[in-house]
Amino acid sequence: MTKTWFITGTSTGLGRILTERLLERGDRVVATLRRPGALDELLARHGDRLHALTLDVTDVPAIRTVVADAFERMERIDVVVGNAGYGLFGAAEELSDAQIERQIATNLVGSIQLIRAALPYLRKQGGGRIVQVSSEGGQIAYPNFSLYHATKWGIEGFVESVAKEVAPFGIDFLIVEPGPTLTNFGQGLEHALPMDCYESTPAGEVRRAVSSGTFVLKGDAIKTVNAMIAAVDADRLPLRLTLGSTAYASISQALAERLRLLEAQKEVALSTDLDN
Repeated sequence: MTKTWFITGTSTGLGRILTERLLERGDRVVATLRRPGALDELLARHGDRLHALTLDVTDVPAIRTVVADAFERMERIDVVVGNAGYGLFGAAEELSDAQIERQIATNLVGSIQLIRAALPYLRKQGGGRIVQVSSEGGQIAYPNFSLYHATKWGIEGFVESVAKEVAPFGIDFLIVEPGPTLTNFGQGLEHALPMDCYESTPAGEVRRAVSSGTFVLKGDAIKTVNAMIAAVDADRLPLRLTLGSTAYASISQALAERLRLLEAQKEVALSTDLDN
């Protein structure tokens, strides 16, 4: 059955591949991007099944305007995909205030406001699905990505709560958690000015691994997108979809360690209840 999608961040990476795959199979796509013209080739090939709209997700009023325009144009949108985002790279002390504010405004606030803008329309039409692209970084953490992790852990908590609020309206959520994937994510990293004192720390080790190309990227972008589409097409939507062997291993290890630490604290936890 043909679906209509709304996708942010479609000029490159997973958003671009997702747009291409959906159009190839006959779906309709409203694709947003910051750089007009990046989808001209697809517009020429697919005609009125693709609508390209300019949007910077740090502009909250623009999010509301573009979402309203999209629902008016398409009458119904089945799937809303929050994909726009980037990585901020540097130890927490190295980051500037402006870099921190932009990272949060893009990855966290922009994603939150997209979801908020879409909910009234999805409720009115009787339901729909929202896909939030997170990463393994929404469940685990690498040195040098503290603010990126803050946004991904934050949006996962937001989605998990909202999913419970709107389930009675037939609105389902999918949080996608890819591991390190061969896209242009690395080229799009914003780097902080490095401080010498971090050179021999874990932050410095990660910095050297990224700059030298030894940071392993096992994820296949096309396979990742195909798995996302298959999940959305299924009758039941899982809340989370972990993609890639690196993500599976790292998240499994992190959850097991968290559970081990929790169980070790059981006696202390129970001891702080009110006395009966």
